[in-house]
Amino acid sequence: MVKPFQYQTHYTRQVQVLLSKIYGRSKLKDSMLERAIHYFNHQSFVATDKALSESYLELKRLERIERHNHLLNICHEIIDLTEGDSFEETNRKSAQLLGTIQLISPTEGKNVPANNECCQSLYKAILSILLLERLMLDIEITDQHIVNTLAEFPEQSFAQFDPDAKRRVIEQIKIPLLMAALLQGIGIYHSEAQDILIGKDSTKNPYRTMTVDERKSILSINYKQTLKYITDGLCVPVYVGRCREERDQFVIDEQEKLKFLQQLIKSSFKPKQTVGNLLKVPQIYTSIIFSTKDSYNYKVLPKVYQVLNKNAELGVCSQKIVDALYKITGMFPQGYGVIYMPQEEGCYEYAIVNRLYPTLPEEPLCRIATRRLTFIGYGHNIEVKKTSNLYFPHMAKKIANLSKERLNEILELLASNYKERQELDLMPRCWYANEFFSVKANQKLWNKVD
Repeated sequence: MVKPFQYQTHYTRQVQVLLSKIYGRSKLKDSMLERAIHYFNHQSFVATDKALSESYLELKRLERIERHNHLLNICHEIIDLTEGDSFEETNRKSAQLLGTIQLISPTEGKNVPANNECCQSLYKAILSILLLERLMLDIEITDQHIVNTLAEFPEQSFAQFDPDAKRRVIEQIKIPLLMAALLQGIGIYHSEAQDILIGKDSTKNPYRTMTVDERKSILSINYKQTLKYITDGLCVPVYVGRCREERDQFVIDEQEKLKFLQQLIKSSFKPKQTVGNLLKVPQIYTSIIFSTKDSYNYKVLPKVYQVLNKNAELGVCSQKIVDALYKITGMFPQGYGVIYMPQEEGCYEYAIVNRLYPTLPEEPLCRIATRRLTFIGYGHNIEVKKTSNLYFPHMAKKIANLSKERLNEILELLASNYKERQELDLMPRCWYANEFFSVKANQKLWNKVD
């Protein structure tokens, strides 16, 4: 997925390790995904009428506790990587995590579908938390569990929550939401679903376009097995301590969190106007940005909201939540390679989307990557206006005024494999920033420069 560790900053390594903890495949079989697969593969081996020994039951209980603790630790790690002391700092950290996932991922080649499958759940989880923050700030939340948790602090608005209140929100709302986002598609890895995806003889392409019947069957299996995994595969934590009042409150809190987690999963399949949109809208967004289809095309990622708006129009998800996510991300995803024409014209330059909440959704907030056709690792932040962004068709007229010779000169300076790209990208709409980001010195797109 990325270059070896010596070519990465500590942060980039941290993100890669986190992705491995969630959906990695290794001999240790210790990722969140592999733990779930182990559960699915062994749950059917025990007959329901068989008398089970105490040692066997204790082993299963310990496995459930271990799976829960592993998932909980992943959620806390995501919180550490996204939660800041202010709204602005939270957005900066979240943008960095989203952008890093994009920039360490291949955008061309046979490994794209498998890599994107690995990235989807984490990327979706980050978007879900950002949406939650936005809706709580706008007082647009009606879910009873969230409302009740916020009501514990009646003298404070969410924007002014003190550290204790923020910790309470993290534990009671954000952690279950992260768990739901990470586990939303885990049931697909049950053997019944895998038999449809790859076939009993493992000869089918899992990233193919499935038939309607295949898709319906997999969705049904995923729904059933995901809920079963949450209920039976994970263990509700046990209170450790001697205070009876604390224990009683702990039990109440854990039961409420489990109900909220289950409700999120259930409502995400047919969200309408419910809290399930916190999962459904990011799920659709992520399925485009990190598509697992062979037809994946990096160039058209900014069209993601055309898909989301169409889904909202069809009643698949809430238009209000789609609009909220659009306000957060803008038209261009984090880490996307933007090409723009500076005011002095004569050539174009490269930039990378590196911040959330653009003033106008079509005008991304970026870090410049080139200056006068030379790559730099210390660029400043800019707002790329629509009138200068080569993604938009009207800019093609300006580029068309440049001679073919001049365009080739520019391309030779900015693309290492320019000879391969000459026919396709002589008049480019975007650029592939992964190679630029693979240089360790260029992985600090989010440090403060202004």
